[in-house]
Amino acid sequence: VPVFILAGLLVHCVFLVSIFDIYFSSPLVHGMTPQQTPLPPPAKRLVLFVADGLRADSLYELDSNGTARAPYLRGILENNGSWGISHTRVPTESRPGHVALIAGFYEDVSAVAKGWKENPVEFDSVFNESKYTWSWGSPDILPMFAKGATGDHVYTFCYAAESEDFGAEDAAKLDIWVFDHVKSFFNSSRSNQTLFSALNEDKVVLFLHLLGIDTNGHAHRPHSREYQENIKQVDEGVKEIASLIDNFYGNDGKTAFILTSDHGMTDWGSHGAGHPSETLTPLIVWGAGVNYPQKVTTQFFEDNFLKEWRLENLKRLDVNQADIAPLMASLIGVPFPLNSVGTLPLEYLNTSALFKAESMFTNAVQILEQFKVKMSQKKETTLSILFTPFKPLSASEQINFLKKIRLYIQQQKYDEAVSLCKTLINLALEGLSYYHTYDRLFLGLSIAVSFVGWTTYVILVIIKAHTNLTKTVPANKKKSAVLFYGFASAGMIIAFFLLIQACPWTYYIYCLLPVPVWYAVVKEIPVIQDLATNVLSLHIGQFIGFLLVCVLGIEILVFSFFYRSALSVGLLVFAGWPVITRLWIQTKTKALIWTLLCVLLAIFPLMPVVGREPNIPLVIAAGLLTILISFFSLASLCKSENKYRDNEDLKVYFYQMFSVALSTYVVGSTHDSLKIKQGLPVMNQIISWMTLVFSPVLLLLSPTFLFERLFSILLSLMSTYLLLSTGYEALFPLALFGLMFMWINMEQEALQHYGLSLKPKLAVFNFTCAMDITQFRQLHLDDVRRSFFFVFFIVTAFFGTGNIASVNSFDPASVYCFLTVFSPFMMGGLLLLKVAIPFVLVSCAFEAVQVTTQLSSKSLFLIVLVISDIMALHFFFLVKDYGSWLDIGTSISHYVLVMSLTIFMMVMNGLAQLLTTQRLGLPRRNKHHSM
Repeated sequence: VPVFILAGLLVHCVFLVSIFDIYFSSPLVHGMTPQQTPLPPPAKRLVLFVADGLRADSLYELDSNGTARAPYLRGILENNGSWGISHTRVPTESRPGHVALIAGFYEDVSAVAKGWKENPVEFDSVFNESKYTWSWGSPDILPMFAKGATGDHVYTFCYAAESEDFGAEDAAKLDIWVFDHVKSFFNSSRSNQTLFSALNEDKVVLFLHLLGIDTNGHAHRPHSREYQENIKQVDEGVKEIASLIDNFYGNDGKTAFILTSDHGMTDWGSHGAGHPSETLTPLIVWGAGVNYPQKVTTQFFEDNFLKEWRLENLKRLDVNQADIAPLMASLIGVPFPLNSVGTLPLEYLNTSALFKAESMFTNAVQILEQFKVKMSQKKETTLSILFTPFKPLSASEQINFLKKIRLYIQQQKYDEAVSLCKTLINLALEGLSYYHTYDRLFLGLSIAVSFVGWTTYVILVIIKAHTNLTKTVPANKKKSAVLFYGFASAGMIIAFFLLIQACPWTYYIYCLLPVPVWYAVVKEIPVIQDLATNVLSLHIGQFIGFLLVCVLGIEILVFSFFYRSALSVGLLVFAGWPVITRLWIQTKTKALIWTLLCVLLAIFPLMPVVGREPNIPLVIAAGLLTILISFFSLASLCKSENKYRDNEDLKVYFYQMFSVALSTYVVGSTHDSLKIKQGLPVMNQIISWMTLVFSPVLLLLSPTFLFERLFSILLSLMSTYLLLSTGYEALFPLALFGLMFMWINMEQEALQHYGLSLKPKLAVFNFTCAMDITQFRQLHLDDVRRSFFFVFFIVTAFFGTGNIASVNSFDPASVYCFLTVFSPFMMGGLLLLKVAIPFVLVSCAFEAVQVTTQLSSKSLFLIVLVISDIMALHFFFLVKDYGSWLDIGTSISHYVLVMSLTIFMMVMNGLAQLLTTQRLGLPRRNKHHSM
């Protein structure tokens, strides 16, 4: 068994990781020559303000009384500069956003996982190409541009990481810190001759990274007073810095200013996915070389923002986020960053037509350089007979384009030159993408073939080992040797092909995986033949009916990822299950309670998703309800007769109830303290961490009788879950546990109903005695339904708590009892724990169902694997990397979620066994108990 589980885990990990290799590998190439416009630039220096986490609508919209939130910036875009919306890409995190702004390319998704602070891939940036760059701001962002720079001309000034506290009095002080330091920097330069002359050089960049808005948005949400006040403070700061710089340089008119943001933020204060509130960021440019506002009568955009913002008459110039890097480079006349894929937004420039045409030509050549390098790399690693080049940009076509553009510029036909440059850029980008995704189809097919093979193999294992549908056939030694050598030689041929083409090592895994998987399937041919004869002897109608029900069930699960309400429909069908199967005739009360609990649980997927306002009274109510239920359960336990039980054991429950009460108090007092801006009380933080560590220990002290142990698991998980809750989801584990407990009871009745075995007494049933192999029975069709129930409950456990099928479905407020200082990995870990707690409840109930229905845990678990793998295969084909960023982000999230659920279920299976059967023995005064 362990070998099989390990193989399964490995295969699933490969499936999960493959998606990032197939769809999201790093687009960077190295070895291009820098390209620079040969004309003098309009500006000597550039000031870049990045207001981290600022949404476009938050900056541009007017207050309720019709005044601008940022009066200075509003004045600029109405009188002195150009404005628009910068469209960012997924993942909307600070790191990829800044890389797109300053280096001009979109990092692959994997860069987020490689760490925030360091520079996992070497890349060129506007800062690196400048003569000097001075930057002020967050220690998470600045070092990565200084680290990648050649020589030491990029200077950074950062505050301490501890300052990024979501629970602090006011995060705007992070921005005030930046503005104050810039002012003192310029003041000190008057008495420092070296610094003074450096500041007066050409090609200078000043970068102000303002993190306050982002931190306030996480802590208080974007519609809060704090977030909007912070925008006002940034506006004042920008005004002061702009006038300070103009005065310092004697108003020489050689400074260009850009204000933008790295990403937006959802209404509930998180970012990372592709919702418009996260991908639309403001862009305001003014100063040297920048166009003045252009008056227009009509302009068409699909969104209705212009009307809302009262900016219909000022031309809105939208760009992609990576276009800002070439804009900065051309304003101060530095080479375009080598890896930049941005197109220079000419409408922002107020320069001669010649300068625009030359800059656009530089841009085209710079992107074409990348295309050439990418093509030669692909050519080197592909057999010449198999290589299909990108037709529209063959070598002769490239020369053609460049000659034509040069000729147009000489003839002063600048508009034609520019439009030809744009065509060339688009073709080069298409070509880059063509070579970047060159192997995609081939790798995708390999993974799909492995997927189908693996699922087939698991079905065969179930049928062979756990049912009596097939008789065992002695193995034919000669045949199996032929098979083995056949598959081994196929593997050799594939490996040889990959070796000639110098493929990366991951390709070997993806392409060789189908070989062992399908070898295992083909080895079981006798089982397949046997099965075929058996199936034909069945009633075809029954068989088809059974298949249809299976397909329908799985489709409902897949559908629930897009529409959570599908789960409510499923739960209502479950509510009718006792009626459909006539189970209710046996046990009317149990059936009634089951139906009521199903209906109760069906309410949760219809509730609002993350992003709702915190509702702490509900969390406190959930805590009190838990304690109330505990008292009733304990009372009934003390009354019930169980000769095996020692009443000393019941002490554990009192400790657990005390822990729940303590958690309820901590949640209330922490949120009160944060409300009045007092930060997280240290005592509460200590209690929270202690609860997290000690509640599993208390759980293992409780008796291993079925009801007692499950009840102890609920109390233990509840005390941690309350600390991580902010609203109605605190009530979810209680409703779920009630249903799970009824499920265990109903499965008992189902066993008797189908005449499969006698009913064990649940009251005295002990987990530790249930491991006797001899009692196990063969699988029955009804067991497929059991497994489906489990998968359905697991999916409900995920979506029922207000999660959405997306990477940003978390609310930072749920970790405030544990920490408020920004720490991505710690916060991520706690949020994962919150997601996992309902899973643990369902897994432990499933463990109880397996044990009480006398099935080996392996057989039911294998059916679960098949169901979840079929779901995952759906999502594998639904993954896409084109279309809106919302679609792309969602499609990746779905696949990652399903694969993680499958891997998770394997781990949970082991965890549930541990939680239900293990017991820590405490030294006793009276009689000695062994484990």
